[in-house]
Amino acid sequence: MLVAGLGVLLTPGRAHAAEPHTGIHVRDGRLVEANGSDLVLRGVNHDFMWYPDQNGSFAAIKAAGANAVRVTLGIGHQWRRAPAKEVATVVDLCQQNRLVCIFDAHDTAGFGQDKKAAPMSEAVQFWLSLRDTMVGHEDNVLVNIADEPFANGTNWPWVQQTSDAIRQLRAAGFRNTLLVDGPGWGQDESFVMRDNAEKVVAADPTGNTAFDIHMYGMFNTAAKVNSYLTSFTKRHLPILIGEFSSQHQWGKPDEDAIMAYAQEQHLGYLGWSWSGNDKQFSYLDLVNNFDGNSRTAWGRRFIDGPNGLDTDTREATVFRNSTAAVVDPKSRAPQRLTVTDVTSSSVRLAWQGRRDPIGGTTYQVMAVNGAAETRVATTNRPDVILKGLKGSTEYTYAVYAQNLLGKRSPRSAMVAAVTPPQR
Repeated sequence: MLVAGLGVLLTPGRAHAAEPHTGIHVRDGRLVEANGSDLVLRGVNHDFMWYPDQNGSFAAIKAAGANAVRVTLGIGHQWRRAPAKEVATVVDLCQQNRLVCIFDAHDTAGFGQDKKAAPMSEAVQFWLSLRDTMVGHEDNVLVNIADEPFANGTNWPWVQQTSDAIRQLRAAGFRNTLLVDGPGWGQDESFVMRDNAEKVVAADPTGNTAFDIHMYGMFNTAAKVNSYLTSFTKRHLPILIGEFSSQHQWGKPDEDAIMAYAQEQHLGYLGWSWSGNDKQFSYLDLVNNFDGNSRTAWGRRFIDGPNGLDTDTREATVFRNSTAAVVDPKSRAPQRLTVTDVTSSSVRLAWQGRRDPIGGTTYQVMAVNGAAETRVATTNRPDVILKGLKGSTEYTYAVYAQNLLGKRSPRSAMVAAVTPPQR
């Protein structure tokens, strides 16, 4: 079984598309939703390619605090080809469990060294066959074109083939954000992706291509992690850590630095992997035997440790106003937020209170402006009156719940209030 992986997302600040965005897209070096809300993807890799029947994993991954899942798909070259009906089922499972879904074509890993690996062109044909499954899900599905598409070295046609793949998918009508992996088994060991990222972005007429770096043995120091990520962020290029772990057969990654710098720079990360790695690689499993209640040492570090999955992972706003079932009531966002008693200088917000088994729930009321949040009140009641507002002004609010241990829930749905003119 392959043990390499994923990356971190950001977005380039280039005005490529004149048409309005219908879903997740890149804006000024960040990944954002259609409504402009910042989207930091935090989650895990799920080995769906090898375990297509472990569909209970989606609910368990959500319950662990994830807002996204990277799903490996076989394209029929090295691994069983995932049929369109099966992929559509996964899309539904992601929606039901309020997860952004990242699909990756996995057969391409290590092309040029692994004789079983598929060329990127086959991955493109695979995606083209799934066009009708992807269209209409731009707000909750990203397409990771080819997993770790080349082996180590500098002589691979990564720039040309990646650019061609992007053009083909856009010409076929794909509007989903595209995610591209670096060569060097995903670790970009010769910095081919880093040094040619602008060329790849230029190939996308929509500008909605983001980069995925996999951080294993090559990223064994904080300096290396920071240098690589900063090389993208300072250029306003989108980067995401799609795969990483705490151990690896080809060197020990610095998982503490990876998670710390991702948190500091507000970048996405996805750990490898939920469960099911071969016995000799079982140290990569986050949980034992797909049991979300039986976390491994790596799972405890990744989910509960410093800068871990439950630190500040926020659910995509596209799900906050949906009627999808809430998977984990213990971490549920405040519900039924309403605005009443609006005057030119005040509004009253109310919501459904929630109980926490630890007790001592408090609520943080936030004013929301695009991707920015400002706390305007803290209360232990399920309502608050906000004063000192300006007349003839639109305000947007949301609420978090927090328990005595400081663990914060996902954010509630947002509500808008428009104050009348002052008399």
